[in-house]
Amino acid sequence: MTASVRPVLDAPALVLRSDDPEVPAALVVADLHLGLGATPERPLGPPEAAADSLADDVVRIARRERTVRVVIAGDVKHPIVGTPPYLRPVVFDYFGRLLESGLGAEVVLGNHDVGLVRYLPKEVEVHPASGVVVDGVGIFHGHRWPSNSVLRASRLVAGHLHPGYRLAPTAEDPKGKRRCWVRVQLPVPPAVSRRRRRHATLRAREVVVLPAFNPLAGVESLNREAPRRGRSFLYARFLARGVARAFLLDGTDLGPLPTLPAPGPPKEGAARPRSRR
Repeated sequence: MTASVRPVLDAPALVLRSDDPEVPAALVVADLHLGLGATPERPLGPPEAAADSLADDVVRIARRERTVRVVIAGDVKHPIVGTPPYLRPVVFDYFGRLLESGLGAEVVLGNHDVGLVRYLPKEVEVHPASGVVVDGVGIFHGHRWPSNSVLRASRLVAGHLHPGYRLAPTAEDPKGKRRCWVRVQLPVPPAVSRRRRRHATLRAREVVVLPAFNPLAGVESLNREAPRRGRSFLYARFLARGVARAFLLDGTDLGPLPTLPAPGPPKEGAARPRSRR
């Protein structure tokens, strides 16, 4: 059983909804980057991306979409190594807000989440960076190779890339950078080899890359150039294997990514690449 995957209109969030009414729907977001722009004097961060506002946004979207749990696909906090003392209660209170609203909370660890777990409420379920399968959908952050169970899922969801497009600048957005979704249609996977492998063959037919939830987290302008070191792993090993299209948060289809090479047939027996952190 695989849940349907539906982006929320005008929001950087995704809904997983099963055909089975007994299975609760899940809201998936990525790249909260709590602490981005924060200081000891202003631990919640700047007003446009304050931790309490980001929590309220998730709760509001979850209620509107009638989901009862939230899965965060990595990068809960912004500092890569460790959690500064002023940020620890901010992280705890963020999840406390979700839990008090009746939402279950799960975290897939991202590359920014070193040292995060000890500052989470005990009710938060934590999954490794290799990902988790939720209602038949594989969810991982995108900086590390997924687990075999995730690779075998028919659909994958990731974050990490901060996908965006550079469009004409406006008064409201002088840089012209807009967050976007990326949906990748993958070719039919090859027949399963009889050789014993350490890692399973990628079986997914679609990969969905989430926009960063934090509006200040920055974007990779995918219509201008390929991502640089740090986010190139997900781009090269997943997006480049199929036909990738970008969509604005309002659903506008921006067409195929112009910076991707034409997809070729997957190479059987290729060595697993090293991830870049």
